[in-house]
Amino acid sequence: MAVPARTCGASRPDPARTALRWPSRGSRLGPGARRPAAGPPRPLALLLPPLLLLPLLAAPGASAYSFPQQHTVQHWARRLEQEIDGVMRIFGGVQQLREIYKDNRNLFEVQENEPQKLVEKVAGDIESLLDRKVQALKRLADAAENFQKAHRWQDNIKEEDIVYYDAKADAELDDPESEDVERGSKASTLRLDFVEDSNFKNKVNYSYTAVQIPTDIYKGSTVILNELNWTEALENVFMENRRQDPTLLWQVFGSATGVTRYYPATPWRAPKKIDLYDVRRRPWYIQGASSPKDMVIIVDVSGSVSGLTLKLMKTSVCEMLDTLSDDDYVNVASFNEKAQPVSCFTHLVQANVRNKKVFKEAVQGMVAKGTTGYKAGFEYAFDQLQNSNITRANCNKMIMMFTDGGEDRVQDVFEKYNWPNRTVRVFTFSVGQHNYDVTPLQWMACTNKGYYFEIPSIGAIRINTQEYLDVLGRPMVLAGKEAKQVQWTNVYEDALGLGMVVTGTLPVFNLTQDGPGEKKNQLILGVMGIDVALNDIKRLTPNYTLGANGYVFAIDLNGYVLLHPNLKPQTTNFREPVTLDFLDAELEDENKEEIRRSMIDGNKGHKQIRTLVKSLDERYIDEVTRNYTWVPIRSTNYSLGLVLPPYSTFYLQANLSDQILQVKYFEFLLPSSFESEGHVFIAPREYCKDLNASDNNTEFLKNFIELMEKVTPDSKQCNNFLLHNLILDTGITQQLVERVWRDQDLNTYSLLAVFAATDGGITRVFPNKAAEDWTENPEPFNASFYRRSLDNHGYVFRPPQQDALLRPLELENDTVGILVSTAVELSLGGRTLRPAVVGVKLDLEAWAEKFKVLASNRTHQDQPQKCGPNSHCEMDCEVNNEDLLCVLIDDGGFLVLSNQNHQWDQVGRFFSEVDANLMLALYNNSFYTRKESYDYQAACAPLPPGNLGAAPRGIFVPTIADFLNLAWWTSAAAWSLFQQLLYGLIYHSWFQADPAEAEGNPEVRESSCVMKQTQYYFGSVNASYNAIIDCGNCSRLFHAQRLINTNLLFVVAEKPLCSQCEAGRLLQKETHSDGPEQCELVQRPRYRRGPHICFDYNATEDTSDCGRGASFPPSLGVLVSLQLLLLLGLPPRPQPQVHATPL
Repeated sequence: MAVPARTCGASRPDPARTALRWPSRGSRLGPGARRPAAGPPRPLALLLPPLLLLPLLAAPGASAYSFPQQHTVQHWARRLEQEIDGVMRIFGGVQQLREIYKDNRNLFEVQENEPQKLVEKVAGDIESLLDRKVQALKRLADAAENFQKAHRWQDNIKEEDIVYYDAKADAELDDPESEDVERGSKASTLRLDFVEDSNFKNKVNYSYTAVQIPTDIYKGSTVILNELNWTEALENVFMENRRQDPTLLWQVFGSATGVTRYYPATPWRAPKKIDLYDVRRRPWYIQGASSPKDMVIIVDVSGSVSGLTLKLMKTSVCEMLDTLSDDDYVNVASFNEKAQPVSCFTHLVQANVRNKKVFKEAVQGMVAKGTTGYKAGFEYAFDQLQNSNITRANCNKMIMMFTDGGEDRVQDVFEKYNWPNRTVRVFTFSVGQHNYDVTPLQWMACTNKGYYFEIPSIGAIRINTQEYLDVLGRPMVLAGKEAKQVQWTNVYEDALGLGMVVTGTLPVFNLTQDGPGEKKNQLILGVMGIDVALNDIKRLTPNYTLGANGYVFAIDLNGYVLLHPNLKPQTTNFREPVTLDFLDAELEDENKEEIRRSMIDGNKGHKQIRTLVKSLDERYIDEVTRNYTWVPIRSTNYSLGLVLPPYSTFYLQANLSDQILQVKYFEFLLPSSFESEGHVFIAPREYCKDLNASDNNTEFLKNFIELMEKVTPDSKQCNNFLLHNLILDTGITQQLVERVWRDQDLNTYSLLAVFAATDGGITRVFPNKAAEDWTENPEPFNASFYRRSLDNHGYVFRPPQQDALLRPLELENDTVGILVSTAVELSLGGRTLRPAVVGVKLDLEAWAEKFKVLASNRTHQDQPQKCGPNSHCEMDCEVNNEDLLCVLIDDGGFLVLSNQNHQWDQVGRFFSEVDANLMLALYNNSFYTRKESYDYQAACAPLPPGNLGAAPRGIFVPTIADFLNLAWWTSAAAWSLFQQLLYGLIYHSWFQADPAEAEGNPEVRESSCVMKQTQYYFGSVNASYNAIIDCGNCSRLFHAQRLINTNLLFVVAEKPLCSQCEAGRLLQKETHSDGPEQCELVQRPRYRRGPHICFDYNATEDTSDCGRGASFPPSLGVLVSLQLLLLLGLPPRPQPQVHATPL
């Protein structure tokens, strides 16, 4: 039935709506259905010249002014399909390029990627690389233990007796407010010269080691000076290691005293604010210094805990959490009369970055009230540790209690839960200034193999929340050689600028004895570490033989990726490891969960799966076939995987032995040939060692040509595989110009350019002037159009990318184009591969006009006839564009073409931004499916500073009563408070953020965050479909039709004339997010395995050293200075205005 013309609010006959509400199943035409043979399709030129005119079949008409019938829209769709196919056949040159490859068959060989052999070879190479580092580690650890054993302790050692290079000396000399400059350092500090070293991305000196000492540790103390004295001997071992293995990077000894000695020497990269680096808090040190931990932190929040004491506890808990790694499990609870978890976590959870963030935020909400009930707190903690129905570390078990003091020893609780075996260590922390008897707290720790600490002020927090690691290290030391096993860390950011690294760690034990017949020492001296840059591991993997969509990846026992093409953190915090799970690096599904589990278990395997992959520009989703193959890397906790699409089973290897042909093809790389042969972009690959890299492709090509004039493609300093393939593809694409492109008139078919890109690294764009507007990545493997074309059959349309927040496209000089590309598939001797992609760039405006003509009722090149009251025809996209909306939308939901002139500048936008009502209807009718995922590697602006943050934002100011109280002056607080105030004056930004730094410092401006990504892709409906957007008098009819052999959806719809039908808008833009609900995720934790070794018990352990207070002896000068500082006061400083908006 015909649908009459409408006006806003006018009613329509119900039968018309009913007839079009559901699609007619009899009229559907699936993508695999046969169509009547119409001979070879020919393109319809913009001006419809008679010789090129397609046979336009007259669409069956209807009564006056009706919405197009389904078969009419199908007819228009066929014309569009034929036009696209005709242009691509003539200009794409797929068939011609196949013939060119076959004609040059003698110039290349077809090689096979054998996944199992490949992955085993790479795993073996990585194992060999890491094994060399292991041998160096063992030499260092053995030497360190012997040096310390031979060292004689000196009580009277002085600063001037020690000569070393202080890595922070240069920065401190440049800072007139530096503490060492102020008081004058007595140590004999070396001044060194440095040379730039590309391997370290830094200036280094290979003749010396460097020493870094944390800011809050006094360099002149007897302990530190003795440490510097005996570790100096490590210098020769470091240098000998490098002589044996010149590829070694940073070699580091992290001492339990906080001293870091590393080789080669380089100046410390001091931050603008106070340098809080302490090696004992680095992920690699924590992992090497103790076995995994199950920790329950209980915090006393009774009424006596208030003000500064409560703030100290909150900060202490946050600092304690920072001593945990992903191998550890933790929960935090507060207690008074009752105990309850501070967060939504009701059991032990993995101490990963996101879970620790939940704890840190929850801790800030603790409020002091009620009375102290140690029994409630400890019973809760023991119950947590006895819960065996959850995933946990199953190694060291401990309870950390923070309190302001109390008299109850809760001996009955310990007798019930922990004695006589004492499998749970208890550490107690007395926080704040008070006059309580601390004997009960000391007793709790000493009778449960733990330790007692005092935290009188903020200056004692960092030291006393990390020294428990010394206690946990006792069983390791007593285990001796059995515990001397190298462990490899998660990925993390190197503090000295090396980039992302993994570190091999080996504990260093104290082998001394207090006297003849005495028990041997049970202290850990520190951890030895050697860095391996991820880039060095990547170099062992196949670079270009796997194709654009093949790759190698590796994961650890936590499922975190060590290698993966999607491991690209936008910003890194050197204090935290880079923990990207394999299931977050890719789009998660059941098959990948199974693969991940098998890899963590150290198994070999192979599996072909259908899975979803995200495009390189993160705008599209493709359903693809992938082959996964994996093996363990022996002697490590890593497992290696290889991913190959079926079309990458084979690849081409050029064999250009004919030097005359090499020279001939090379000439087509010269800019002098571009005018006739088209512009050539070459992939910026490492073709030769002496080739200078450049981000400017023109400059890179110039550097390449200059080098090739000096060396041959067979030179030993060059990668012969890359060079031969590049030169071969240069010649092959030139033949495509000669056979196809050069004799065609692009303007006749409204084309801005034609192009070909190859696996060999060539992108040829014709004509030469089109290169001025070519914005695609010159590396085909990093170009989204190239990778998507390989994964999709047919023609892949890609409109120019637009952001809703940016200004519309500028349609001037006909430079805006739509890319259409398709893969070239070869079949050579039964072996199938896709070595190239070809395509065209459509002129947007011209093809928008052509689109209207193709979706019209024209039967010849005559003028269009407008439907009116006295004519009998259906509306079409050309004549009735005031009433009818016709669009082409790609598989990601982005607008490609429209019959509405005012929408041309919106091409490339997500269609919901153009017509939210219609896009929602397409989604609801299953034309599109939505995929949501989270990007855990994004960078965002930081949140404004607040008073509830974990970092210190203020200091305790004593009252007059405190000044009059002699006990207060003689307590430990005096020196600690002076220390805080001194740091506050020197490093004022420790307490208050500096607006200038907040604006100018990238480290301040960006921080890691989570972004939610939403992509759309074609759903289950892939045929013709009629429907109605039901909205009363403002309802809209629409018809949608998939275009075969393309990634396009053709939609014809009535234009909206009423605004009251506006429905919810689908969002595609990336948005800031907190990620999935952590409280729900911990209920179904991902599979993981802890380290294979655990040292949490040794029968010979001496637990008599179990606690002490914090003592800072004050002096008269200090007290006077303190009073003056307090009287003078600190001027208030304005807070910066930093907004938390995604970058």
